[in-house]
Amino acid sequence: MKKYLCAVAGIIFLCAHGSVSAQQEGILSSAGFEVSGDVTVSSIYMWRGIMLDADPVVQPGIYVRSPESKYGRVKLGLWMSRDMHNEDALKSSETDYIFDYTYNFPSLDVSVGHTYYEFPDIAPADGSTGGFSREVYAGLAFPRVLLSPSLYYYYDYGKKDDGGGEGSYTVINAAYCIPFKLKGYALSFDLVGHIGYNNKQYYGGKGGDAAIGAGINIPLAKNLSCKPTINYSLPWGSLSDKKNGNQKNRFFTGLYLSYSF
Repeated sequence: MKKYLCAVAGIIFLCAHGSVSAQQEGILSSAGFEVSGDVTVSSIYMWRGIMLDADPVVQPGIYVRSPESKYGRVKLGLWMSRDMHNEDALKSSETDYIFDYTYNFPSLDVSVGHTYYEFPDIAPADGSTGGFSREVYAGLAFPRVLLSPSLYYYYDYGKKDDGGGEGSYTVINAAYCIPFKLKGYALSFDLVGHIGYNNKQYYGGKGGDAAIGAGINIPLAKNLSCKPTINYSLPWGSLSDKKNGNQKNRFFTGLYLSYSF
């Protein structure tokens, strides 16, 4: 727990310090590109109803978006997860390379993309160092509709011998934001939730998960905010079967920091 709290304090300091030096225009921002980053510190690593690590994890990400145009926008991202100390048998180190294309229609957004996953802790069947997987996805989002619903379909075509999932995941997301002011600062109470269906992705059965999360978004500096969160994950179907997925209902907490350059 001490390491968990120290990491949270360190991330807040680094982000706040960086916000001062990043105000000037750079090559990317002058060309219309958007650069953003985020860091999540979580008490456990939950992913689509599956607990990948029971230890606290830190999960940084950085993203570059192309300028807005009539042809849509491209996003490139790099995201990582590392456990802060290893007190269980689970090893969840992960690095994701993300490509996304999104086209904004007047009433909805359409996205397609690809993610390449690296798992340095996995030993593939051929004896090589580190595992990997690949996933394509497509989604529809309705940001101007109540609860901002979205529907995404993910298909993992990585072979299990290499560390891949060889299955699909379909999810419906929803979110709601309640703005409020405290001592003149603009804050918000944010609610998120999803219901997902897992078709043999990373395990042998069919089931899924539902989850809900709540947090308070707090501005720290220009373009920098943090959000402490509490979340609850509920697996269903064979994902919760002791003979198959063997997942349980779980509460977990986190701190999410986001910054845009």
